[in-house]
Amino acid sequence: MSVFASLVERLADLLQPLFGVSAAAAAIVLFTAFVRLLVHPLSRAAARGQKARAALQPRIAELRRRHGRNPEKLQKAVLELHAREKVSPLSGCLPSLLQLPAFFLLYHLFSSETIGGRANELLGHRLFAAPLGGRWADALGDGGAFGGAGLVYVGLFAVVAVVAFFGYRLSRRMMAASPVLPAAGEGEQVPGMAAVTKVMPFMSFFTLVTVAVMPLAAALYMVTSTTWSVVERTVLYR
Repeated sequence: MSVFASLVERLADLLQPLFGVSAAAAAIVLFTAFVRLLVHPLSRAAARGQKARAALQPRIAELRRRHGRNPEKLQKAVLELHAREKVSPLSGCLPSLLQLPAFFLLYHLFSSETIGGRANELLGHRLFAAPLGGRWADALGDGGAFGGAGLVYVGLFAVVAVVAFFGYRLSRRMMAASPVLPAAGEGEQVPGMAAVTKVMPFMSFFTLVTVAVMPLAAALYMVTSTTWSVVERTVLYR
């Protein structure tokens, strides 16, 4: 943790001439971009998998026609088809899962009063008027929603709302092009996928909750990552 804190401090020092008091926030954005670049090959593989699943839809429709009255046989046939074509219905989840360690590391870093037995100096850094270790509730108690820190959160909420809207539309379009569930009454291809399918288009809106309840540094990571994800998917799934 102390090594990671030192890296963030050094990167913030390098960015100080350009971003001033918000240098540490800029360092977090760059760190997020670096993490997303590392998992980008997996995102590209997930996009290829999505397109492959879309290409399988005519064959899956034929399986539904043949086994529509036997849900268990339909499910087995669809899973076998995916296995033969080396297509995984869950491949798109891997890039998000691999980002979790970086997110939790950043969350812990800006939630700890001390790092390596010394005071955590990163907590004194800010994004404009809002401390990176603070939360929305702190901003509301210090000047209200339209105080200095409150306005930072208002701006983040606005960015998240716009990104979430485009992410929602993109997810709906992707899932319409490559559905992972059979028609009503024909059983479920993959256990649990019904719930995932219903929730997936709304995942971008989860960032609104993150911005509201987590340290600003962690929220900034989520906002940057969500924005990157929407832009990346727009390009990859053209």
